[in-house]
Amino acid sequence: MKKSNTAFDNKVSAYIHIPFCEHICYYCDFNKVFLEGQPVDEYIQALLTEIRLTKEQYPSKDTETIYIGGGTPTSLSAKQLAVLLKGVRELLPFDDTHEFTVEANPGDLTQEKLRVMKEFGVNRLSMGVQTFDDRLLKKIGRKHTAADVYDTMKFLEKEQFSNVSIDLIYALPGQTLADFRDTLKRAIELDLPHYSLYSLILENKTLFMNLVRQGRLELSDQEIEAQMFEETITAMEKAGRHQYEVSNFSLKGMESQHNLVYWDNAHYYGFGAGASGYLGHTRYRNHGPIQHYLNPLRKGQLPTLETESLTLNNQIEEEMFLGLRKKAGVSKAKFAAKFGRPLTEVYQETIPDLIQKGLLIENEETFQLSEKGLFVGNDVFEAFLLDKE
Repeated sequence: MKKSNTAFDNKVSAYIHIPFCEHICYYCDFNKVFLEGQPVDEYIQALLTEIRLTKEQYPSKDTETIYIGGGTPTSLSAKQLAVLLKGVRELLPFDDTHEFTVEANPGDLTQEKLRVMKEFGVNRLSMGVQTFDDRLLKKIGRKHTAADVYDTMKFLEKEQFSNVSIDLIYALPGQTLADFRDTLKRAIELDLPHYSLYSLILENKTLFMNLVRQGRLELSDQEIEAQMFEETITAMEKAGRHQYEVSNFSLKGMESQHNLVYWDNAHYYGFGAGASGYLGHTRYRNHGPIQHYLNPLRKGQLPTLETESLTLNNQIEEEMFLGLRKKAGVSKAKFAAKFGRPLTEVYQETIPDLIQKGLLIENEETFQLSEKGLFVGNDVFEAFLLDKE
């Protein structure tokens, strides 16, 4: 990345990646390694070095949101967590009223680890529950059980930690509509402020992809998957959790501020092995393998693997792809202010066509996906490509 001496006027957030896991799930393609035998302490120090070096090149006055994901951040010991969080708070100026999230696994969280997190300003937890069906949990390679979820929730309630989100995955191999309805019901009964629900996506280099290619794993029918999505929207709305993004539901005012940074196409640092960031008009990605990430930092150099300077067309396309994932859609005024042209001028043929097909809705201030458009979002996003071959 090129050196910059000016502080960002815009809000900048930070994503921090902890690649260590005690167990690798069969569907996961995130950058991760088994915890045992890894240079965890050196990795934490390298992370702090990367933050310091990046801040020297890309200074910012404040950090809007911080999100520590993985991997499994709670696989770190309480002592290691304390070293990491203390360093993060010293290097990234942060207002305690802003959102500071850490990902956790049910059953991994201890009182000591939670107290360390609270001491350094962590005020939100995101938990990977995936399903409440123990048979399916085993089938997808998760090591927790439904009982672990309930135990963790009781523990968090006792500790008066209420800002918790859970992730669920639907259309799992062998998951029936009845299975999913039970999981959805049990999730809503937890009465949490935030839920994320994603359909299973097969990724390369995962055990699931290999099994499907070998004909040893059968995926859910697309119609069943669409029905699961539809029933999710209905059940969440009935429970007072509004759908503010294609896959995310929350109480009003409890939307994930960090994830909104991505969908608003705003700036964020990406720290850690395999992490990605977006600064200025440049997207960048770090080396993934641990030693490839550590080597440049041992020499005081940033671990950047690749950078991409976005053209104006790229920036406009991303504004549409990301912004239309939000139920609120893309703001006409913000688009014009950012790109110096009205949205309707840039997409003078595309927009009327999508409206006519019933996939896009024009409001006074925004463009947003219709209910029909929500179900075929990728087809709509493709229509906003400017450099089609």
